[in-house]
Amino acid sequence: MTLKNTETWGGVSRSFHWLIVALLIVQGALGLFHDDLPRGTMALHISLGVTILALAITRLAWRLYAGRPAPLAGVSVAQRRIAAFGHFVLYVLLFAVPITGWLMSNYGDHAVRWFGLFEMPRLVAPDDAAHEIMEGRHTQLFWALVIVAVLHALAAIHHHMFRRNATLTRMLRGS
Repeated sequence: MTLKNTETWGGVSRSFHWLIVALLIVQGALGLFHDDLPRGTMALHISLGVTILALAITRLAWRLYAGRPAPLAGVSVAQRRIAAFGHFVLYVLLFAVPITGWLMSNYGDHAVRWFGLFEMPRLVAPDDAAHEIMEGRHTQLFWALVIVAVLHALAAIHHHMFRRNATLTRMLRGS
C-alpha cells in the first residue's frame, strides 16, 4: 500500500479533507452565532481557527508530497482546469480566513491563544481602524469560502449523480 494519491485519494488526504470540513462547519456556526452563545465561545472560535490554519498548512504539505490522483477518464481538460482553479481558491481561503482573524484579533489588542495552552505571536500592533477593516475582510473571506466550498460540493455531487464518475467516491471511500 502506498501513501501517495495515485488512482484515488488516500486515507491521509481524505482524513485531512473531512476533518477540515467538519471544523469549518463548527467554526462557521461559532462565528455567525457567537453573540448568542455562552461567554468564552470566541476563545473556542479563535482556537479552532488556529487549528484549521495548522491543518491547512499540513494538508498542503501532504498534498505536495502525496500528489493527486490521476484524472478520471471522460473529464475534459476544461473541467480539470476549473477544478484545479477551485482547489487553488479553496487553499487560498483556508489560509486567508484564519490569518485575517488572527490579524483582526491582534489589531483589536487581543492575544490569539490556542486552547489556553500557548499564545501565538502578535503579528501587528493594536490599531482600531485596522481592526475594523480586518473584521470586514475576515467576514468577506468567510462568505467567499462558503460560496466556493458549496460550489465544490455541488460539482462533486454533479459528477456523482449526472456524470456517473468516481469524483465523489474517491473522496468518500477512496475507491
